[in-house]
Amino acid sequence: MWPRDELLKTIWHAFIALDVDHRGKVSKSQLKVLSHNLCTVMRIPHDPVALEKHFKDDDQGPLSNEGYMPYLNKFILDKVREDFDVLEFNKMCWTLCYKKNICTKHLLITDEDSFKIWCIFNFLSEDKYPLVIIIEEIEYFLRKLMETMRTEWSEEKFSDYKLQLNTKKNCLTAWELIEVVGMGYFSKGLNRQSMSLGINEVFQELILDVLKQSLCLTPRCVLKGYMMKKGHKRKNWTERWFILRPNSLSYYVCEDLVEQKGKIALDQNCCVESLPDKDGKKCLFIIKCTDKSFEISASDKKKKQEWIQAIQTCIQLLRLGLPSPHREARLRRRELRQRQHVEEDHLVEKMRQLQVANENKQRQLEAMREKMEEAEAKAALEEHKMLKTQLDLQDRYRLDLEREKMMEEQVAQKSSELEQYLQRVRELEDMYHRLEEALEDERQAKQDEEAMRKLQARLLEEETTKRAELEQFHLQQQRALSQTEAEKQELVAEQLAKERELQTAMLQLDRLEKDRKGALEQYEEVSRKLERAANKTKTWKDKVAKHEGLVRLIQPGHKGPQRITNWGPASFTDAELEMRKKSWQESKNQGAQAQ
Repeated sequence: MWPRDELLKTIWHAFIALDVDHRGKVSKSQLKVLSHNLCTVMRIPHDPVALEKHFKDDDQGPLSNEGYMPYLNKFILDKVREDFDVLEFNKMCWTLCYKKNICTKHLLITDEDSFKIWCIFNFLSEDKYPLVIIIEEIEYFLRKLMETMRTEWSEEKFSDYKLQLNTKKNCLTAWELIEVVGMGYFSKGLNRQSMSLGINEVFQELILDVLKQSLCLTPRCVLKGYMMKKGHKRKNWTERWFILRPNSLSYYVCEDLVEQKGKIALDQNCCVESLPDKDGKKCLFIIKCTDKSFEISASDKKKKQEWIQAIQTCIQLLRLGLPSPHREARLRRRELRQRQHVEEDHLVEKMRQLQVANENKQRQLEAMREKMEEAEAKAALEEHKMLKTQLDLQDRYRLDLEREKMMEEQVAQKSSELEQYLQRVRELEDMYHRLEEALEDERQAKQDEEAMRKLQARLLEEETTKRAELEQFHLQQQRALSQTEAEKQELVAEQLAKERELQTAMLQLDRLEKDRKGALEQYEEVSRKLERAANKTKTWKDKVAKHEGLVRLIQPGHKGPQRITNWGPASFTDAELEMRKKSWQESKNQGAQAQ
């Protein structure tokens, strides 16, 4: 069953050829003719009433491809059978379109070769309209064509052509592909016959699904490509030209494929086996089908093995339900391109997202820049205000400074007066501090004298105590001597100890005597200091008394005569002296009462 997308591609060329104004619309009368011809070549009963009913709502004006497609699918393509001649179908559509699109007179190929390239284009083109063939499929077709013509492939030349093609549109239409092959850009040095044979072989493989045939490119070895087949009825061996397709092995009288003598239908139950030589025939193999078997003799062992391998491959594909190798390869290439397109779309989407993110970043940066500019403007305004404020402050400070200078002059004048007054006050304070120091020295001398008196009294008491102890020790010694002679021996040691203690006490007594003498000397020294301090105080008092206006500050109080006591002049006030007298009188009265 021919794929519907391939049939639609061929019909599309015919529809476009009928579109004279290139508006994508064709008149109904032309569509009727096209539909009738399609039904004829595809062996489908034509129903002109169905066409009228289908387009009854659009009787006037031309019809578009979109409007014709539902009718084409429902009344023609849905009824297609496998027994129609696809070459006749392609040639009918080719006849409608090729004269309007290309002239083959200036090309190195014939109209028949152009037709085959057109069919190959429809097979390899993308399933998008308008139909084009992309650069990958162009390279696939040209490589296969160069391979069949036994010509070396020029990668550098094709790279240059690809570069030129990329600058335009990176794809070709059917007529551009025919022109590229017909101009011989990739097949320079080859004659028409070699090009025709190469195109024919590629055409038979891709369009007619010929997987293998007995073919030789040189006329002298044509007969070597034939194989012998054993008949079923007469059992004779006849030379035939074989063509292998995915589901059949056809054999013809000769290589022009005009007279077909039979066809071996292949299915998943068939098998092919090698046979030993017999009846004078060599390189034998047999194809076993459900109802018949076919014995074939190849020209040599290599051809035999190649045919066995090719037939086994066809049977294996039928068992697996897979299409022919070149169709499967086309599907793989398309799937690969689709994956690449998906990856490219994904990459484009990612790039778009990155671009959107970048634009967002740019917008954010622009917003930040605007904010910075606003901030700078505000900062400039603030700086201007601050500068103005600073100038105002400077003017104010200058006025304040002038006022301060005037005040400083006044203050300086007052300061000089104050300095004179302070100088006088400092002099008086200095004199007062010196007087206080003299009084402090006199008071300290009196305290030292009192301490020495107390120390002398304590030493006298200790001396009296020690004398009493010595007398006691002497009395104890006299009493001890008056004891019996027996106790004398026992008390010798004690006497010695007492003598040692006595010596120690004497030493202490001597030391106390020395301390007393030192205390007396200190007392005499303190007395001399006191006398000097008193003289010094008297001198300062005289100086203060002579100074005008300072007696009241230094020595406040009444000016009556001062009392002189044992402790010195002016040691006590009158009130304190009266209190001491009263206390002394009370203690005296208490002592008298006690007696």
